[in-house]
Amino acid sequence: MNRRFFTRNLALGSFIPFVMNGRKSNRRQERPALLKPARLKPGDLVSLITPGSFIPDSTLEKAVKNLEGLGLRIAPGKNLRAKYGFVAGTDAQRLADLHEAFANPEIKAVWCARGGYGCTRLLPYIDYPLIRKNPKVFIGYSDITALHLAFLQKAGLIGFHGPVAQSSFTPYTLEHFMAVVMEGRAPHTIPLAEAYAEPEDALYKFSTLRKGRVQGELQGGNLSLLAAMAGTEFELDATNKLVFLEDIEEKPYRVDRMLTQLRQSAFLHQAAGFALGVFADCGPEEGDESLSLQETVTDRLADIPVPAAYGLSFGHIAHQCTLPLGIMAELDTEAQTLRLLESAVK
Repeated sequence: MNRRFFTRNLALGSFIPFVMNGRKSNRRQERPALLKPARLKPGDLVSLITPGSFIPDSTLEKAVKNLEGLGLRIAPGKNLRAKYGFVAGTDAQRLADLHEAFANPEIKAVWCARGGYGCTRLLPYIDYPLIRKNPKVFIGYSDITALHLAFLQKAGLIGFHGPVAQSSFTPYTLEHFMAVVMEGRAPHTIPLAEAYAEPEDALYKFSTLRKGRVQGELQGGNLSLLAAMAGTEFELDATNKLVFLEDIEEKPYRVDRMLTQLRQSAFLHQAAGFALGVFADCGPEEGDESLSLQETVTDRLADIPVPAAYGLSFGHIAHQCTLPLGIMAELDTEAQTLRLLESAVK
């Protein structure tokens, strides 16, 4: 054996885990200065894109009517009707629509028509300097979580975890969307939706895991996506953050698995607090040997000595608020509210 060759390559091998695609993989890299986009106004031109899954004609029609109802003009992405298996066109097509929307100075906001799988595939190829140079309101939830977190970490852009264009724009949803994105109201208190005040479904019932009131920078989103991003350069770092989480159609043992993964990768034990939305259809089936969803989240989060609550009005539900990633907010478990302490738009 050539010992010199072996020693040199062993030293190089120790460096390999820290290199990805020719770049350092710094999982705790410093974030660029925070960017607040200009507030959205009636008459603004909005790009409608599908960075994840394909949207059928019936729900696309609903999405267009929703945005037009806000007095917005719509610029459909060139590949909005593309379809490639389980995603809305190839990665190149979806990436092109995203880049074009941010590069076009006439477009004032980028609204995702729907979520669905596919967004994480784009993350390594996004032109983050382009995003930073052209900060715009970017709206969506569910799988759009991946883009929100990447934009915040790589470009410093505040993103809006709010209704996708095909969502139900209920009075509660519209009230808090307009307050946050179109008015820039601050401070702004977000109470529980009255429709969930006396829920028939236990999954919609508010519960306190740990009492208290706490402030921190809002970060989070869909639990499944945050777990999928663990171990990548785009992963969540919960340190000193007010972490908000939601999901849909995940059995309690899967919620347990994903929260366990984030405990071991995202520094959940260093979070400022936890604000959990409604985990719709996440209960066990009859006959399952399982904890309830509430028992599961209590088991995984209540031992962390910070305020935490479940059942706030966001997630895959009709009446949902809009939460800006990157701004300071306050969770008050006794008042059952989230309070945005600063405006998220200019």
